[in-house]
This record gives sequence, structure tokens and C-alpha cells, in this order.
Amino acid sequence: MPPLLELKGVEARYGAVKALHGVDITVEEGEIVALLGPNGAGKTSTLRAISGTVRRSGEIRYSGRAIGRTPEAVARQWIAHVPEGRGTFAELSVLENLKLGAYPRRDRRNVKRDLGRVYSYFPFLREREKQPAGTLSGGEQQMLALGRALMLRPALLMLDEPSLGLAPLVVRELFRIVGLLNAEEKIAVLVVEQNAILALNAAHRAYVLEAGRVVLSGPSAELSVDESVRRSYLGY
Repeated sequence: MPPLLELKGVEARYGAVKALHGVDITVEEGEIVALLGPNGAGKTSTLRAISGTVRRSGEIRYSGRAIGRTPEAVARQWIAHVPEGRGTFAELSVLENLKLGAYPRRDRRNVKRDLGRVYSYFPFLREREKQPAGTLSGGEQQMLALGRALMLRPALLMLDEPSLGLAPLVVRELFRIVGLLNAEEKIAVLVVEQNAILALNAAHRAYVLEAGRVVLSGPSAELSVDESVRRSYLGY
């Protein structure tokens, strides 16, 4: 059985600048995988290559088939991408933001049920569903962005720097919910995270990127206790 997601020799470019140099990674069904490394290592570019928002070459396969070439095509393969900076629509209400997450779906009768499912994870969103998203706190907007992604009913959830700029208590709650989604709903997660300790504690496996290349990979439990790995690549 093929991996849920497989990248082979993936390169990405921003104009003449090459951001990825032959990246190979896999994500199995129901697995949490972390992408680690310093700023500019290519972590965000890897997610963008998968979601079709940057020029790319190489092979990306999803459930054994070639992945879509555009963001809309990728979303229709049940892959949700929560970008760095959350990407909520500030002028739209909380409810309108959530409904946008379900736009690729055709099973409209189930969307209302899934709205209740999202509210069960984030009860405060129900209380504020008529409130403009831009009036929420940073942590609340990150939760809204995750809730909107869940409205797609994704098999794979991609998170880009979910802890950025958030208070530690909010970060713990966010990763607790991500863990629940993985354990209870078997949603696979590919997460880019600067906080290496946090990411390794949450993930089953991790890849370390440097200058657009994978320089290290392995089970999170092994990487987190390897002193040379910590000093050389993870900064703690």
C-alpha cells in the first residue's frame, strides 16, 4: 500500500531562486510528521509545493496518484493547508470563514453536521459566529483557521508555524486538539514548526531541512534524545 503522501526529488522556485533541491519525504495514513530546520530551510516551500502555490518539479503522489497542480485541485483531494499567518478573512464573520472551508465539498447536507463537529472542538467559535474574524485575538484566529480547515473533512492537514506569536497556553491547547484529531479521527498531519521540542513531542516522525534539502530524518523519539542532532540542527 502506498504512503498517503510521497515526495520524490521535489524542487521549488520563486522566479530564478530555487528554494527546494530534491526533497524526499513521506507521510503515512494517520501519522503526524514534523518538518524542522532554521528559517529559510525550505519548510514552508515544501508545504507550498504540495498545495500547488509555488512553481515545482519532481514527483508528488497522494494515495498513489499524482497530486493536483492547483490549490483548488489539491483541496478536492481532501488536503487542507493552514498557512503561516492563519489566512483568515478579517471582514467576514466567523461562520462565513468556516463555511468557506467547505467550498470544495459536494455533500452539502453534511456540512451543517460538520459545523457542529468544529464547534465541539472550539466552543467559543459558536458563541462568536457572527463576529468579524478580524476582531478575534491571534490565538482565536489560529483556532478559526484550523476549524475552517476541518470543514473540508481532510485526510491530510498541513500546518505552517501554528504556534507563531501565540501564548504558551494557547499553543498547548492547539496541539492538544491536533493530537485529538489525529488519534480520534485518524487525520494525518504534516506540520512545520520552529519549536523543535513541541513538534517532536507531537509527531511520530520528523524531517530536518537545511538550505532546501533533507539532511536528517527519523522517529521523533530518537531525534529528540540525540545530543549531536539537537546541537547541530534543532537549537536546544
